[in-house]
Amino acid sequence: MKNYPLFILFISLLLISTTNAAVQDKQTNTADNDIGINPTTNILLLGDSISASYGMKPTQGWVHLLNRTLAQQKQPYTIINASVSGETTSGGLSRLAGILANEKVDHLLIELGGNDGLRGYSPKLIKNNLLQMIKLAQDKNIKVSMIKIKITPNYGPRYNKMFEQVFEDVAKASNITLLPFFMEAVATNKALMQADGIHPNAQAQPIIADYVEQQLNELMEP
Repeated sequence: MKNYPLFILFISLLLISTTNAAVQDKQTNTADNDIGINPTTNILLLGDSISASYGMKPTQGWVHLLNRTLAQQKQPYTIINASVSGETTSGGLSRLAGILANEKVDHLLIELGGNDGLRGYSPKLIKNNLLQMIKLAQDKNIKVSMIKIKITPNYGPRYNKMFEQVFEDVAKASNITLLPFFMEAVATNKALMQADGIHPNAQAQPIIADYVEQQLNELMEP
């Protein structure tokens, strides 16, 4: 009878650890778990609403469509989608260390900055956040790439120029690959955009998926 409280304590600790594991499991997008890929390279996508299937089901988003294609082609890599709607570079920076601690990541792909620009954040702040994210990954010997981001022209030519230059400067300073803006083919086509004029609709997702696939195929070549 004296050992009974210890047994209760053991069961309690087991339940707590199980609950924590379940919570950590929800930190990344699990929409692609049914695809059944056995990749050799995990690409962590740290993005915002454009990559988080805003306004549609996760299975309609470009990331899920691309992962399905990669599986069908038996490509040796897959995307872990850690994108969150409304995410800024500050938010991405605050989340990244925890994600890297809980996921096997071989390559970090950053798709952030759009929300910073839409809120008129300082280019210097955006630059510093991106540099810190890249350093976090590189310190763990994780390769890093970044998608260049563009915002609508109504913020004025001066801010837009400074904003876009941030990505060029960060890529050069960190010696990483800067991929082209992946919304170029859909952003100016109203038929491919949602009513807000900012987010691509379901019809645009396969176009984005095809474009990113081409970029990744070149990036992942030995």
